[in-house]
Amino acid sequence: MRAGIIAKKIGMSNLFTPNGVNIPITVLHVDECKVIERTTDVDDSDKDKVILGACELKKVKNSTKGYFDKKKTKPYKLIKEFIIEKSEVVKSGDEITVDHFKEGQFIDISGVSKGKGFAGVMKRHNFSGLRATHGVSAAHRSAGSTGQCQDPGKVFKGKKMAGQLGNVHKTMQSLQVVKIDPNKKIICIKGSTPGSRGSWLVIEDSIKQKEIKDIDVVFSATKNKPGKKEESGKKEEKE
Repeated sequence: MRAGIIAKKIGMSNLFTPNGVNIPITVLHVDECKVIERTTDVDDSDKDKVILGACELKKVKNSTKGYFDKKKTKPYKLIKEFIIEKSEVVKSGDEITVDHFKEGQFIDISGVSKGKGFAGVMKRHNFSGLRATHGVSAAHRSAGSTGQCQDPGKVFKGKKMAGQLGNVHKTMQSLQVVKIDPNKKIICIKGSTPGSRGSWLVIEDSIKQKEIKDIDVVFSATKNKPGKKEESGKKEEKE
């Protein structure tokens, strides 16, 4: 087990492989993710605990400042604890960079999903809705009946109904690292991740997939697709 990393979601983009396959990616930025403290795990003597901090705070309360002064570090907005092996060479004050992961590696990403407000059952749970014919009066997108008759005469807990959509802690597993740029401190991940732009995510090694698959990806613009200029040149020669 290794420590993870705290990254900021910049947004989504795309990459083209040499074969012309378009891969959607999520771009994450890692800046000043430092180890605040390393302690021994009380529950398991073979493991240690590592506390990471990210996003330095400018305005700090006295209580928060006192905590970080004891740890002899800068005050951070985000704090996350990880369980690591005793053999891992990580100590207080170390900075974890994007080189912590490798291209082709599978990872798990967790964060808070986008909040979409109060939603009906069709949007929230993918219900088909009621019939759009006679007999249904202004209730086409409703859930229909939710309870029973006299016995048991109640709505069971956990029933799929309208309510808050999103804004929950979510983890996406087995996402692949496509590109790593140490100079720009950027990690490009295949597919989508929880949260909106500017949200903070926690990246860890994948639990299910441990192997590394090589990916040869070349950056390219979406509008300028290869072959268009060559085709136009051939037409001019024929004329």
